[in-house]
Amino acid sequence: MRVLVAGASGAIGRAVVAELVRGGHDVVGLARGQAGADVVTSLGAQPVVADVLDRDGLLRALDGTTADAVVHEATALKKAPTHYRGSGITATNRLRTTGTAHLLEAARLVGATRFVVQSMVFGYGFVDHGPDLVTEDRPFGRARGAKSDAATAAFASAEAQALAAGGIALRYGFVYGQGPASDRIVSLLRRRAFPVPRGGGGSLGWLFVDDAATATRAAVERGRAGQAYNVVDDEPARWGEVFDAMADAAGAHRPPRVPGGLMRLIAPFLADQMIGTSMRVSNAKAGDELGWRPSVPTFRHGMEAGRRAWRTPGSLSSPGPAGSRRTPRS
Repeated sequence: MRVLVAGASGAIGRAVVAELVRGGHDVVGLARGQAGADVVTSLGAQPVVADVLDRDGLLRALDGTTADAVVHEATALKKAPTHYRGSGITATNRLRTTGTAHLLEAARLVGATRFVVQSMVFGYGFVDHGPDLVTEDRPFGRARGAKSDAATAAFASAEAQALAAGGIALRYGFVYGQGPASDRIVSLLRRRAFPVPRGGGGSLGWLFVDDAATATRAAVERGRAGQAYNVVDDEPARWGEVFDAMADAAGAHRPPRVPGGLMRLIAPFLADQMIGTSMRVSNAKAGDELGWRPSVPTFRHGMEAGRRAWRTPGSLSSPGPAGSRRTPRS
């Protein structure tokens, strides 16, 4: 298939492009500028420079392009978001609302019949979901009268638009692994500048970046139209134990523990993720319908995979050649 990937030079997008190329697909990657276009080229894909939020410019840039599928991986998150009004969160919410609308229009222009949109398990709500497994039948994007409503509404908007058009939504867990985002967290850990709440925080579904990419490829190839899929590893884990393990793997300081009240003052968005949210997410539907299983089943396996990279500064800050398993995340 010929696949158009938005957000191809960032975060998960790089891993998705590399995985699709490995699978024999012809990939066109959208990037906002020349630096991103160079990343796309290095991964073995054809770059197109366009801003997803600029509808007219996007459609002009894609005029004459054809594709069988469109994948929306565009975000504006350059680091872990800490505040609700931060520029990264605000812009990413727009990419999930307005950006999804623009990309659906672009999909019609290029003749695509498949559309896959990035979502996240946080769309279930920044609350404690109790001991029961969270499946795709659980209400998604529900307003709760909280500061987090804008973020959950953005997830819900992206999904509603995509599913109404016969697309597919992938509800990723917290994505980590070799690449810029985890490199930045490791750098903060080395400076003792990445705190976690006392008690380790709530439990969450985690996802190694390469597994996000293989799930996305599976959705492009085999996903059922109009369906959402949870994409997480096999073991929910608390924030504290995950980042303790990352620090150990990187040879860095374990994160300091701080009182929850202080965490909410210095990083309210991150605190609501770490303290207010707890969920045990099921990946059974993705296994049954997509034939997908995580190659990195737990965060412990993931930290072992990242150990060499994090102990060799800079080794994963740029993309590997097409076909490499080294796929960075932003």
